[in-house]
Amino acid sequence: MPFHLEVVTAERSVFSADVDSITVPGVSGELGVLPHHAPLLTALAYGEVRIRQGNQETDLAVGGGFLEVRPDKVVVLADMAERAEDIDVTRAEAARKRAAERLVLGTNMADLIRAEAALRRAETRLKVASRRHGLGAPPMGSGGGA
Repeated sequence: MPFHLEVVTAERSVFSADVDSITVPGVSGELGVLPHHAPLLTALAYGEVRIRQGNQETDLAVGGGFLEVRPDKVVVLADMAERAEDIDVTRAEAARKRAAERLVLGTNMADLIRAEAALRRAETRLKVASRRHGLGAPPMGSGGGA
């Protein structure tokens, strides 16, 4: 018995369909949702969202936000969300390199926090894209990964 899932950002709807399950990166670890899950509201970390529809799996990169499980649907309100097939690997790798350099060169705490967030975002995008394109897992930077 599928449930309706919506994945949205402030800018757009990224995914909306009936699904069999979803796995999200909660701040305390991965969280799976199946039909008839108890109502829940939790914060999301940077990471991979895996959506199952029958035999098909859709992968998304998300960065921050919230997961809300309601009786009638599940909503992911993400700060950043991108489908695997929409990720530009070259651009994401360049962003990862820039963020890693900024981490080394950061002169104040605010710069370091921004660089760490940019690194996690880029590494998450590369991880999701590598699953989609059958590439090996990308090397994780000094920021600890997604």
